[in-house]
Amino acid sequence: MHENKVPGDRNAPPERKAKPTLKTIAKLSGLAVPTVSRALNDAPDIGSETKKLIRKIADEIGYVPNRAGVRLRTGRTNVISLVMSTEHDNHTARLISSVAGGLQGTRFHLNVTPYAPADDIMKPIRYIVETESADAIILNQIEPEDPRIAYLMERGFPFATHGRSNWSDQHPYYDFDNETYGRHAIDLLHARGRKNVAVVAPPLRQSYALHLVAGLQARAKANGQTLFILDQVNSDNPSEDIIAATTEHLTGHPETDAFVTASTTAALAVLAGVEGRGLTVGQQIDLFAKEAVPFLKMVRADILTMAESVGSAGDFLAKAAIQAIKEPDLPPMQYLEVPVATISDG
Repeated sequence: MHENKVPGDRNAPPERKAKPTLKTIAKLSGLAVPTVSRALNDAPDIGSETKKLIRKIADEIGYVPNRAGVRLRTGRTNVISLVMSTEHDNHTARLISSVAGGLQGTRFHLNVTPYAPADDIMKPIRYIVETESADAIILNQIEPEDPRIAYLMERGFPFATHGRSNWSDQHPYYDFDNETYGRHAIDLLHARGRKNVAVVAPPLRQSYALHLVAGLQARAKANGQTLFILDQVNSDNPSEDIIAATTEHLTGHPETDAFVTASTTAALAVLAGVEGRGLTVGQQIDLFAKEAVPFLKMVRADILTMAESVGSAGDFLAKAAIQAIKEPDLPPMQYLEVPVATISDG
């Protein structure tokens, strides 16, 4: 038995509002439905001001295109998938945010596809390509001969990478020059009189770790410094493992007077290990790190830091992925961020 609802009864269910459609936008803008559709699809024959107007109205009324319909009409999903490990740090959060920002004002939407460190790294890539669930993929944690890149290049599937592979001349990328970072770090430590430098590097299978170590080794050799690469841990390991490795290294090599890391989380773990040995950063020992967000000096003012513009990386990669989708015959967008020697040393 259905109850009759009295008009104005607060217990009555709310009326369902009609879902905004292309016709809704056309009526509000005074433009024809085909024009609205082409504007939302970034057609080159539609003026930029018209596109801005249409997108503004679409955002205001909460218009969401029907994905199935878009795919049937265009063969595209209007989705770009950012495939990332579930291991998180401030670089990860910043990259997701900046890629999303780079897609604002376009017809593309961001989908984050996570995978666990123990997973087959090819599994999410194959799934996206085989199901055609995205128009392009953005990758990070790049390896020199990355099987994901080889797979995507072989199939002609649009993608962009945060980092360089051995085939980077053939695909879009944004990378931070970690070799130059390593050179700057070791030279500054040398200028501060540091002679025995320990390094918690990223996983050495990844390109940026190899670049970092190459820069450190080249300048340490030139400066006559001793370099210790901690081989039992990397910057992706749990903090407690890095703390233990730091403690063990300082026990066996008490002459160590500096540490270099490639991430904020690794730097904090090293800091804990150093202070656990009764040492003070900036006095008996130095700690050098790069970071995407200025944070470390709020913890210890004497930590030496260098900025990495992960925000710029995400914005660039979003645009590079879109170009790879829409204009695959153009040269791939590529950028190498070279750090300058303006290091924050307190």
